Amino acid sequence: MKACHQAYLGLLDRCAEHTGEPSVKAVCTFLHNDPSSKLALTEDFDAGATMTFRVDGIFPVDLPRVQAFWAEANDPDRDPDRPAPVMQCLICGEERPVLERLQAKIKGVPGGQTSGTAIISANAEAFESYGLSASLTAPTCSECGERFTKAANALLADRSSRLELGGAAFVFWTREPVAFSFRDYLDNPKPEEVQALLASVRRGGRVPDVDDTKFYGTVLSGSGGRAVVRDWIDTTVGEVKRHLGDWFHRQRIVNAYGEENRTLGLYALAAATVRDAQKDLAPPTLRALLRGALTGSPLPVGLLYQAVRRNRAEGNIGHQRAALIKLVLLSQPERNKEGADNMVRLDQENPSPAYRCGRLLAELEQAQLLAVPGINATIVARFFGTASSAPSSVFGRLLRGAQPHLAKLQRDKPGTYVAIQRRLEEIQGGLSGFPRVLTLEDQGVFALGYYHQRAFDRAQAKEAAARRRAGQAGPEKVMDEESEESGPQADQEEN
Repeated sequence: MKACHQAYLGLLDRCAEHTGEPSVKAVCTFLHNDPSSKLALTEDFDAGATMTFRVDGIFPVDLPRVQAFWAEANDPDRDPDRPAPVMQCLICGEERPVLERLQAKIKGVPGGQTSGTAIISANAEAFESYGLSASLTAPTCSECGERFTKAANALLADRSSRLELGGAAFVFWTREPVAFSFRDYLDNPKPEEVQALLASVRRGGRVPDVDDTKFYGTVLSGSGGRAVVRDWIDTTVGEVKRHLGDWFHRQRIVNAYGEENRTLGLYALAAATVRDAQKDLAPPTLRALLRGALTGSPLPVGLLYQAVRRNRAEGNIGHQRAALIKLVLLSQPERNKEGADNMVRLDQENPSPAYRCGRLLAELEQAQLLAVPGINATIVARFFGTASSAPSSVFGRLLRGAQPHLAKLQRDKPGTYVAIQRRLEEIQGGLSGFPRVLTLEDQGVFALGYYHQRAFDRAQAKEAAARRRAGQAGPEKVMDEESEESGPQADQEEN
């Protein structure tokens, strides 16, 4: 550390002598008097922060002579005894002297050193090739090196062009300025803005000057002194808007009460795959969702596996996980031509055995909730995992176990019994038998069937309760009690 400080002082002394600037001489005098021994630093002082000097209102770093000195000091070809190699710069494409080591660092990369990280670095034989080492593995001239590090630092420091991705940062930019808040759509989408985007995509109108503008994005994370490029996106603004429109359309699904619900940002969707998002969320999950949202690429089936696993562990499914499952299913090539509107709410015409099994489990649970008020653990808490993966092994038992519940409802709440019995008959009428096993995709469909049926039942209960309060309840007063039994469970599932 002492050697580095002495080298820094030597560079400043040369700058003062070369430029003759009084402000630079004042800085040299100040530093040679060992100010660190006389100044008391506050507890929140950041030793890795970038600092500069101001002398009588003047910033020496802004003076033309100082900038010219710095440019010359960093000229890779300034030492005649050790000339810099001339290579093709990977950025400008010109044959120029290139830097053996880039001087500027990229700051603000999650996981990187506070003093900055290098995006080009090869300090071990394993990283070298063709006899090139250090920064020569990706040859860059001094001018381009300074430009791209300044650009990266500006993007990382600007909230409007940066999005945190759990241990990484997504930075993005367009070749020309556009009035479109990409970050808000990814992080916390506003309903009115999403609706406007969907309407624009449906109309199919294009604004060439905007939609043809290039869009770039990269995901960066730090590993010690290095910046790691985790992903790279190269597309157009028009394509991003179109894919975002598809993204929001595909995740549309009713809430626990059968009502239209809000659209979700990346973090809310990713959090549905783990028990504790603060502790357990894996960075690749967010990156996969980001790429799917911006490029329309299929989401990894691993996300479906994680969602299904949480369903089994928790014994229920809330809005966020239902939306994620729907997204993953509709993003797959074999399904992406299906109408996204068919999976927004209950589809009584859906012939899928997996979907109907999910609906059946929801209806059997509803019968139990109404027959045994205040029950601590329903059949879903105990049997969701088995029912969603191997229906034939458990549904016979569940149907037999439901008979006492149905008998009690028939005796005490005949209207409710009739409504539930009709739904059970309708669901089973489309089943020729219970599948022995369900594939991972079918387990996702099962979950949607369960979720849709529960939401439908709660919506029916809510409507019946409203009619009763208005004094208009007729014979289907049937679901009056359901509104009370379904409420707490619905709140739990939404959370």
